[in-house]
Amino acid sequence: MNPEDRSPTLIVDEHGDSLDELSEYLDVLSSSARLKILRFLERKPRDARAISREIETSYENTKKHLDKLLSIGVIRKEAGLGAPTSKGIHPVWEYSLVPGGLEAIIRNLGLFSNKKVQIFAGEINNRLASVKGALSKEFMGNMPAAIVLGGTMDGKVFLLKNEIVNIGRVDAKNTGKYNPSDDVVLSDDYSAVTRITHPHGRLTCDKGHWFFEDCGSTGGSSVNNRKAAKQVKVPVFDGDLLELSRGISGVRLLLIIPKSA
Repeated sequence: MNPEDRSPTLIVDEHGDSLDELSEYLDVLSSSARLKILRFLERKPRDARAISREIETSYENTKKHLDKLLSIGVIRKEAGLGAPTSKGIHPVWEYSLVPGGLEAIIRNLGLFSNKKVQIFAGEINNRLASVKGALSKEFMGNMPAAIVLGGTMDGKVFLLKNEIVNIGRVDAKNTGKYNPSDDVVLSDDYSAVTRITHPHGRLTCDKGHWFFEDCGSTGGSSVNNRKAAKQVKVPVFDGDLLELSRGISGVRLLLIIPKSA
């Protein structure tokens, strides 16, 4: 271990509760039919029969899939009104995505994939990589992303659409100098982070490889708890943690970088 890297390594016992729960979580998400259901429910709430027709399986199987998704809290079930029929309109149970549910899944799997987490079970590691890959392909088009950990924007997913992505705090006085749809723009609550117009940091992609650079920020930055030198590009990888400034007014970002990206 590098002597400058003082971040703790989380050891997950092969027979511990965390690993058992992760295994159950992956079981739920490893079904292509359930991923299709999540994709279908992105549009609007649906009842079980409409979902059954969409994924082309029986009503009974659809209900089993829905129960599994309910068990991990990514969807919810609420009373709604069915389509009009000759006998009138009847109440039905409708299923919908929990707000932020997909982002939470990506966040959870990303944290378990962090290289500071050592899971002593090759099968679980392979399953984790497989489920992460399927989710990335289905919901993010295999696009890299940065996920906010903690604070008022916890769980927010920023897709890294361009080869140069600036990271910083919102600057209401200079909105024309940055692109909120392409850059990682954080709220004013993260007050220790430099304004986006003089970015705290920058992510760049060069020939398929991603790098992070602290752009001379006041609060400093670190990658996996190792301090990043200013104006120096540091290679970053899937599961890495970026920290911009320290304390409650700073921010941590989890990087999701699919292999195909």
